[in-house]
Amino acid sequence: MVAIQLEAEPFEPLHALAEWHQLLAAELGILPAAESHFVGRVRPSGANDAPLTALELEHYPGMSEACIASLAAAAAGRHGATAVLVRHRIGLVLPGDAIVLVAIGADRRGPAQRCCKELLEALKHDAPFWKREWHADGSSAWITGNTAL
Repeated sequence: MVAIQLEAEPFEPLHALAEWHQLLAAELGILPAAESHFVGRVRPSGANDAPLTALELEHYPGMSEACIASLAAAAAGRHGATAVLVRHRIGLVLPGDAIVLVAIGADRRGPAQRCCKELLEALKHDAPFWKREWHADGSSAWITGNTAL
């Protein structure tokens, strides 16, 4: 089971996980034995260490969701995961706000953790998002590379 949501409004990761658990219980009848979760938040400074006022994420509606669903299904298949949740912000995201939540359900912790890590890297490198940093002086810059692990 793969659930993908792109959201323009802030979300609370723990509430999102609780909603996902309800969905899993209804769909699967039981929660997976192991879960791995990752919450990413916008950093307070940008690529050049200048303070950020916001990070803007643009995407191609429809294509982005399909791409993320494909990445999630492929990672789940390779690791034997039974459930995947990806919630990702779009639009303006403020420092400290959750930008991504990835949750993986599997029969064992190893597959859940490996799938989570692989999917995060795939989102970072292959998902069609364009990111722009906004600075306190009103300037902005598009991000051309990925941040280090």
